[in-house]
Amino acid sequence: MAENIVPPATNDQSPRFRTALRSLLPYLLAVLVAFVVVGVVLAILGFDVFKAYRTILFTSFRTPNGLVQTLNKWTPLVLIAYSFTIPLAAGKFNIGGEGQLIIGAVGAAGVGILFAGLPLPILLPLVLLGGVVFGTLWVALPAWLLYRFNINEILTTVLMNFVAFEVIDYVATRVWPDPSAGHPTTVAIGAGGYLPNLIASPPLHAGIIITILVAALVYLYTDHTSAGYELIVTGANPRASSVYGINTKTMFLLSLLLGGAVAGLAGAIEVAGNHHRLIAGLQSNFLLLGIIIGLIAKGNNLAVPFVAFFIAVLEVGASAMQRTMNIPGEMVFIVEALILLFILLSDVMRRRR
Repeated sequence: MAENIVPPATNDQSPRFRTALRSLLPYLLAVLVAFVVVGVVLAILGFDVFKAYRTILFTSFRTPNGLVQTLNKWTPLVLIAYSFTIPLAAGKFNIGGEGQLIIGAVGAAGVGILFAGLPLPILLPLVLLGGVVFGTLWVALPAWLLYRFNINEILTTVLMNFVAFEVIDYVATRVWPDPSAGHPTTVAIGAGGYLPNLIASPPLHAGIIITILVAALVYLYTDHTSAGYELIVTGANPRASSVYGINTKTMFLLSLLLGGAVAGLAGAIEVAGNHHRLIAGLQSNFLLLGIIIGLIAKGNNLAVPFVAFFIAVLEVGASAMQRTMNIPGEMVFIVEALILLFILLSDVMRRRR
């Protein structure tokens, strides 16, 4: 009788683990080198480097308030990053996420004010939908100009940002102004348009759940559907995609519209979750950080939420560092820029090798 020979057990996970580790190594080295460079600068300026880095990295986890601040900042960062990475998958650059967020906030605030008497089950979805619709409409003009006349989307989306600044200022000072505010601000939206709090104190609104759902939908769409595959293939090689029957102009148009919709949703969540009214300047520095997140993630939609969380931790830590140690908060921008720079350099070195 032939003996049953049992092959030795093999660990199928180890090659996969090594591959993942190799892909993460450039990121880890980029973060380490960026912190070392900025640490040298801080030491030259006479600051306590280790205290500064403890403040930056651990403020978000020391207290419930720090963690809630981080999660509330994480929400718009993820959405604005997606407004950049979704068009990037098709090879297009949406630099107008800031304007789309602002106009989404205008739309959400307008719905919340005009229909303030409606109950939450009706008003809240309308407020969020208003943000999505207005954000989509705001990018529709650059998308149409690209589709019809092949006008570069970088130029048109940037220019639309400046128009959005004037729109929010006009709405907040002329249409529904709050006379008691010392800053361009509208009156509050109806209470039915407020996002419920998951935690009462410190307040953590339900926008984080919406963001997680959007992140899952974006990942499933771009990585696990035929439509998402067409989007990515278009970005990889538009000419070959056109030869094989993909309407690349439609893909360009769709990618920008989806980016605008996600950015508009971010504006609606800022109104419904954080401010409960329209405030000039609510866009903060989300556009710059969203682009940095998208580039660090290299357009990988699965990586975007994790990179965004890391950036949110740095941002909250930077505010604490500025308050407690009088170190300019711009130092964190230098860290983020250096991380991006070193990651890009690692790609260049890998290609040459």
